[in-house]
Amino acid sequence: MAKLPYVSREELSEDKLHIYDHISETRGNVLNIFRTLLNSPDAAEVVTAVGEYIRFKSLLDPIIREITILSVARETNAVYEWAQHEPIARSEGVSLSTIDAIRSGRAPMGIPAKEGIFAQAAREIVQKGEMTNRTYQAVEHLLGPVQTLDLVVLVGYYTLLANIMRTFAVEIEDGVNVNFPDLA
Repeated sequence: MAKLPYVSREELSEDKLHIYDHISETRGNVLNIFRTLLNSPDAAEVVTAVGEYIRFKSLLDPIIREITILSVARETNAVYEWAQHEPIARSEGVSLSTIDAIRSGRAPMGIPAKEGIFAQAAREIVQKGEMTNRTYQAVEHLLGPVQTLDLVVLVGYYTLLANIMRTFAVEIEDGVNVNFPDLA
């Protein structure tokens, strides 16, 4: 059971409705994670603005983005995050073998090197708060400085969401498949 209520549009004051509406417009709906964040509408506005940039405006390749998000979900045991992003990863072209390698915790083993480096970067940032020099050099070589920064912001954003999801026991929406039995 969730520790905070899921805030609906009707529960917001008139001056905060734009926050709910913007989340809905940019994402197509307002998932439980965002309804949880709406307990503090101003925090929701700031947090979702970072997410909007990193998901929809960053130049990161969608495959790199989704490999990184799934890797963060795996490293943080964020079942909700995994359940939301595994289908997105598949639709963006992440191979099933890559998804399985991340799911099993083997990644970056079992992933092509040019994709595995992003799983490795996510693992290092989540576990140690930084990338090793070797990983950093490989990531920057592949992405350049701007997208390397975006990758670190991506990891930070999804780590933040994972902490919120776990702390407040955010529930997965009905009908969403959780294909992560070892964490469920």
